[in-house]
Amino acid sequence: MAAKNVEILIIGGGITGVGIAQMARAQGYNVQLLEQGDIGRQTSANSSKLIHGGLRYLETGQFHLVYKALKERAALLHLAPDLVKPVPFYIPVYKTSQRPAWLVRLGLSLYALLSLFNKLGRFRTLPRSQWSQLTGLTTTDLVAVFQYWDAQTDDTLLTQAVARSATFLGADIQHHAQCQTITQNFHGYHVEYQQQGETHHTQAKVVINAAGPWVNHVLGNVIPSALSEDIDWVQGAHILLDIPEPTGILYLESHLDERVIFVMPWYGKTLIGTTETTLTTLAKRPSITDSEQAYLLAIYHHYFPEAGNEEQLTTQILETFCGVRVLPKQQGQAFSRARDTLMHSPRNHPKLMNIYGGKLTTFRTTASQTLEFLTRHLGPRQAIADINQLPLQ
Repeated sequence: MAAKNVEILIIGGGITGVGIAQMARAQGYNVQLLEQGDIGRQTSANSSKLIHGGLRYLETGQFHLVYKALKERAALLHLAPDLVKPVPFYIPVYKTSQRPAWLVRLGLSLYALLSLFNKLGRFRTLPRSQWSQLTGLTTTDLVAVFQYWDAQTDDTLLTQAVARSATFLGADIQHHAQCQTITQNFHGYHVEYQQQGETHHTQAKVVINAAGPWVNHVLGNVIPSALSEDIDWVQGAHILLDIPEPTGILYLESHLDERVIFVMPWYGKTLIGTTETTLTTLAKRPSITDSEQAYLLAIYHHYFPEAGNEEQLTTQILETFCGVRVLPKQQGQAFSRARDTLMHSPRNHPKLMNIYGGKLTTFRTTASQTLEFLTRHLGPRQAIADINQLPLQ
């Protein structure tokens, strides 16, 4: 079978991959994308469903990441109003909280500043008379409640909307396409993949490896071999409880460690997440561990004691799911590590871009950075659309 010729081959149909496909095609490049399963059904289906600036990243000094994320939050609220919706967030502060009220107020002030005083950057102190609207939240030793704004989305539907936009623009998106080999040659790369039991071939000038947690697995198929980055797989577990959804999203400080979790509305039920557990293998589908489940339920019970103890809450579990983040291998807890996306081209493969990490909120920023790489190697093309004007639906 003759090889299909394209300028750009993207491996991975999560939010990062389809975002790159959309932007590259809008800029006039010939694009093919290979997804080993269904679009948006892996990591991009198992996030915390938030389009947010990352308030907690201010604690670790990641101001530029927060600024980028807040800028993208504003863009997605405009481009995808049916998929990305503003939601009130609440931060309760207790006498025993690790973060006192003045520190939370300072963080929210900085958050507003980094949002360039967007209307969603506003925050307030919730009057004591309105604490009761946070149904079930314990008020014992509660000293303040702050309310600010971020956004929520259905991550799978958003990813699929971006993929539809890329397809509409002319990108060739292939489902259930398993990459076998990526062989460097004079013209770029010859890629062999399996689809429905048949072998297919694509000749590409540039390859973008956006395979998420499987980024180094894909690199293992490159000929000649390419150096990879040392990474950790960090699992984030979530629990969906058969409890009526809260009024907004609660940003809760763990009483067990220094982390924070979210208690969120999700299709009429209550979603709790997330954890950060380092994995040693991706040989099987990630699933919640007993310790992760106990951790999330213990925090929920701590703040919502009337909902029942951990044993009673276990009977209310409707579903659990886990996403896997890619973080550069470092010492220390995953919670405190930098979350910027790492983009790397091995020295002996200058036209192979490998993307480590990636956030749901900032997928367009990652695509824009990738476009700079593409323009450098392929030259500019005549744009056919402006993605800043393309609605996602």
